[in-house]
Amino acid sequence: MNKKENLSIGLVKRIIAIAIILIILLGAGVLANTSRLKTVKIVFSDNTELTVITSKTNISEILEENNIILLSDEHVSPGLDEELNDERKIVISRGEIEEVNTKMIAEEEIFNSYSPIVEKVFKVQEEIPFTTTTREVGSVDEGEEVNKVIQEGENGIKEYTYKAKFQDDVEIKDTRILISEEIIKEPVEKIIQVSKKVTSRGESVSRTATVADYSGSLNDYQEYARQRCYEYGWTDNDFNCLVALWNKESGWNPYARNSYSGAYGIPQALPAGKMASAGDDYLSNGNTQIDWGLSYISGRYGSPSTAYYHSQMTGWY
Repeated sequence: MNKKENLSIGLVKRIIAIAIILIILLGAGVLANTSRLKTVKIVFSDNTELTVITSKTNISEILEENNIILLSDEHVSPGLDEELNDERKIVISRGEIEEVNTKMIAEEEIFNSYSPIVEKVFKVQEEIPFTTTTREVGSVDEGEEVNKVIQEGENGIKEYTYKAKFQDDVEIKDTRILISEEIIKEPVEKIIQVSKKVTSRGESVSRTATVADYSGSLNDYQEYARQRCYEYGWTDNDFNCLVALWNKESGWNPYARNSYSGAYGIPQALPAGKMASAGDDYLSNGNTQIDWGLSYISGRYGSPSTAYYHSQMTGWY
């Protein structure tokens, strides 16, 4: 092979190599352009739709590329100056654009617009109802006082210290915590002295059978009432209020009768016959009267605490 032929073969090889390189570069360019193409849906104001393929991302450029011109009363979302979002949807609609005045509020202004929550420590005082005790002593002559109060009762005071959270001086529910409690004043019990009288014949007898029953079972009545309160699901405070209520009404005397109204018994039922629903022995059995009285309180007030509060406000319950 001569020199001239060698040169021709070399030239052909170079041309082929250059062509291959150009083909590779053109292919890469086409792939790059294809990867940037996006399918975009355009929705017109008459609800017709057009799907276009574009490599552009600016809304204005996409519309211009597809020869879409907005009318004077049309507007587009996203805006003309915005970029295409992930939804790849352009909506053209008619009508006035509602301007929204957005005001940026500083973080401090947000906090200042709400009332702060503060924690306070405060004290609450409640009355401790006094109890009533009877003491049976010796005989007295006929005509002398048989049933005599030798010490008046007086309620005590108990002070509770709480911690709770408040907003606008209003306590927030379920945040109260008891810190301590202290008895400021001890209650003073009411003491009733019960004696027997001597008849004109010198016999020592009870004033009546009813007084004997009453004087010998007052503490039992209160203990019975305590257990019945628990059966109703009431608290010790409810029982204490019951003691205070019936101390005021009858002194826990099952034979107490109000000479003015005719109210009768420990709960001062009016008329007394109401208590027959609790038992036929309602005139003499203190426990029967207690059963009726608690049923009455439950049905009318819900608890002895509420009944006692009503009595304090109105003088009756």
